[in-house]
Amino acid sequence: MSDSIFSAEYADRRAQVPRGIPLIVALQGLSDAGGAISQLEEYLWERCKPEVIVRFNTDLLLDYRSRRPVITFENDHFTDYEPEELTLSLAHDELGSPFLLLSGFEPDYRWELFIDTVLLLVHEFEVSITAWSHAIPMPVPHTRPISMTVSGSREDLIEARSAWRPNTKLSASAAHVLEYRLHSLGEEVAGLALLIPHYLASTEYPEALYAALDGLMAATGLIFATDDVRARARTFTEQVDAQISENHESLEMVRTLEKRYDTYMEDHETRSPLISDDGSLPSADQIASELERFLAQQRGPGDFGYPEAPGDPGPDSDEAAPDHGE
Repeated sequence: MSDSIFSAEYADRRAQVPRGIPLIVALQGLSDAGGAISQLEEYLWERCKPEVIVRFNTDLLLDYRSRRPVITFENDHFTDYEPEELTLSLAHDELGSPFLLLSGFEPDYRWELFIDTVLLLVHEFEVSITAWSHAIPMPVPHTRPISMTVSGSREDLIEARSAWRPNTKLSASAAHVLEYRLHSLGEEVAGLALLIPHYLASTEYPEALYAALDGLMAATGLIFATDDVRARARTFTEQVDAQISENHESLEMVRTLEKRYDTYMEDHETRSPLISDDGSLPSADQIASELERFLAQQRGPGDFGYPEAPGDPGPDSDEAAPDHGE
């Protein structure tokens, strides 16, 4: 087995990649509330027909015992084996514009080597901007548009779209570190942290996919088809609304979250969406503790599902989350 971090088998393809195009990063990592990134990766592979140009060495980067690959057994023998993959691919948007896609598992090992390699590839392909997204559960209502925290070098995006701007420490992902390194080097980079309703965090939430696509389009100038996604989001929202309407406690919870959200939108520069009805604001330590508690949760062996929603709805709220289904 080679000790190289990626295979050299696609050298010819790499040579033909156009320069100066965007890079989208969609890594399956620590935080994926609403299944936002798993949906995004599936969407991009189905709609944008990526062609692999770099395949990273799984043996060097993956902890197989924490994320075991899938193998198929039929009657008396094994018929198929699906190892985890981490690749860089060339893809095209709805109008045929090219972009690079870094997708697959988040490395368990050798982060510095992996990130240094990505930085070299960014330089090689003269990437115009690197954009990535992740999603965290927050006490926000599903009846309002998904808010986000925007980070990186794009001041226009931060000013126009960043709804929550905390000062905190959190458990880093490989994508966080990649963004930090890119920004430090003066490269264009945009990170989109989607704020997903905590009571929908463990579902496959179509609105999360739409928010991710919308943010990535704004960051990169690429065009992605969203009609089907928005239709699925409307159907899902109708189902959630119907279930919540049958539960008084859940209905009151959503109304409370709506009040906080609307108050925040009236003056987002001075108010937080977490402000209570009495005007009290959780301390920075309280917000940091809640965020770190979720991000510190580690996936157990054999767990291929989405992260669980937090144990409580968030600061100043003790309502129970509604039970909902697909």
